[in-house]
This record gives sequence, C-alpha cells and structure tokens, in this order.
Amino acid sequence: MAQQPPTITDVAREAGVSKGLVSFALNDRPGVSAETRARILEVARELGWTPSLRARSLSTGRSFACGLVLGRSPDVIAADPFFHSFIAGLEDEFSMSGQVLVLAVATPGRQESETYRGLSVDKRVDGVILTDLRVHDPRLELVERLGLAAVTLGMPDAETPFSSVSVDDGAGIHAAVRHLAGLGHRRIAHIAGPDGMLHARTRRQAFETAAAEFGLVAASVETDFSAAEGAAATGALLDGDAPPTAIVYSNDHMAIAGLGVARRRGLSVPGDLSITGYDDTEIGRYVNPALTSVATDAREWGRVAARTLLGAVEGHDAVNVRLNEPTLTVRESTGPAPTDTRGDRRDR
Repeated sequence: MAQQPPTITDVAREAGVSKGLVSFALNDRPGVSAETRARILEVARELGWTPSLRARSLSTGRSFACGLVLGRSPDVIAADPFFHSFIAGLEDEFSMSGQVLVLAVATPGRQESETYRGLSVDKRVDGVILTDLRVHDPRLELVERLGLAAVTLGMPDAETPFSSVSVDDGAGIHAAVRHLAGLGHRRIAHIAGPDGMLHARTRRQAFETAAAEFGLVAASVETDFSAAEGAAATGALLDGDAPPTAIVYSNDHMAIAGLGVARRRGLSVPGDLSITGYDDTEIGRYVNPALTSVATDAREWGRVAARTLLGAVEGHDAVNVRLNEPTLTVRESTGPAPTDTRGDRRDR
C-alpha cells in the first residue's frame, strides 16, 4: 500500500504545537514567533510536507491556476520557438509558487471567447495572460467582464485595467534596417506577420519608417508568421522584376525558411541576399550561415509575465513593465550589398 503523504496534523504532532499554529506558520500569517515558525518549517521539510492544492483552493476560493489561451494555428505554435521559451519562463515562476499553467489553443473569434468563458465559469483559473494583442482587441473587454485578473504581452491600443509586459518591437527592426543600410543595401523587403496583430503592425511600421529614413526602396509582405508563408513570400519577392538584396523577417523560423528558398535557387547568403530574423532563437545560431537576428529574451518575458499576473491575482495595482530594448545580433547571414560584373552595386 502506498504511503500517505504527511499532513498538517503530522507536522503539528512532530513539532509539539497545535494544528492552528502550524497553519499560521505555513501560510506566513502573523501570530507565530520567529523561533516557532522556523521549527515548524524545519519539521515540515523533514517530513516532506507539501501544501494540498485542493485544501488551499477550498480555503481561499482560488484555483491556483493561470491560463494561457493561444489564438493561433497549432502548426504555427508548434514550429515557433518563441512560444516554447516563453512557456518555459512561465513555468519557472509558476512552479515555485505552486501554480498550475492551463494551456489552451483556440481559433480566434467565437471558439476563443468560449474558451475564456469556460475557464471563468468553471473557476479553472484565477487569471490569464493575453498574447498577440490585436487591433481593438475584443478579448480585453471580455476578460474584464468575466472578472479575471489579466496581464497583456504588449501595450493595448485602448485603456484597460490590466497590467502589461512589453518591449519596443520597433527598435529591433529599426536596428536591422540601419545595419543593412550601412552595408550598402538600397532595395530591401520586410516579411511581416498579420497586420491585425499589434506587434506585427508595429514591426512593419518601424520597417517602413526606417527605410524612408535611410532612403531605401522598400516593400512589405504580410504572412501568418508561419515558415510556409515566409517561404512563399520569399519566393514571390525573388521572382519580382526588381528583387531585394536584403530581407528583414519578423521571426526567425520564417527567416530560416527564406534562407532555404534562396539557397535552393542557387543564391549565396549573404553574397546575393542578406537575411535578418527576429527573436534570436537557438536554432538560428547553428544554421549555415548563422542568422543575424533581433535578440529578445522570450523566457524572461515568461518569468516577468508570470510574476506580474500573480501580483494582479493578489490584488496589486496595475503596472506597465517595460523589458530591455531588443538588440541586433550580427552573424553571417548579412553582408555588403552585391555588385555586378562591372563592380557596381547591383541594387543601384
């Protein structure tokens, strides 16, 4: 027969105190001397006592779970390393605080709304993290109406009662364009994400602003952030009458797909085409040539978002947390603009 886990009664008996005193000590409540609290905690560690999630939920009315509803295609989520690192960061924090992460993938729209309603009505989560903010995002009003605590990744385009954790997406794209302009490129392109997503729109607008600032001929192509659409967009650009000599991608796996398209066409990267990515994922450092990319710390995003959400669940005032500005990590996939056989810049 499996041994039963130790209970508060066992801790109280071993420490020679009442169950009530043990409860106060384990929940860090006042009324227990420092010496007694230390003795109780030491006994609990020795016995291997861990808090009962069911008991905590019953006594506090909380679920001790937080939700992450991803409104993207499962294929895109599976392929995008950003989400893997971000979720790892969430777990770094939630595992230490005894929280459970409830993850759901839903189609944007009705199914997504029903998912949030189900999480709230069933009291499965105390709060949620809202990713991929959209223009006039209806989820903000829905989550507020449901009474859930929440934190947004990025700043919404409307006032909300929620905390946010964000970075300056445009700064990284501007750095990539500045780098390419410094290498002599004059005809460049941006393979962007869906324009309905605020961070994708911010990156596209930053690209267009930077291209104008440096006097470049620029084009943007909208995709769903997937490698497949990134590859198709790359092919379309290279088939044009005046193909770009450099492409700025809105994530790394689209950039790696684009690199493959260029290589299969016999193009040299960066000899014929320079490529930059976004997120600086681990795999980009090992492809050949290694990928120049905008570096963001997705795992740290997860950690900070989790801490911020837990604060919101505890009733703390809303805060807007700004993470470090993204920086461009230059590697082998970018180089000087190509020249023709007469030694002139090909993109002039």
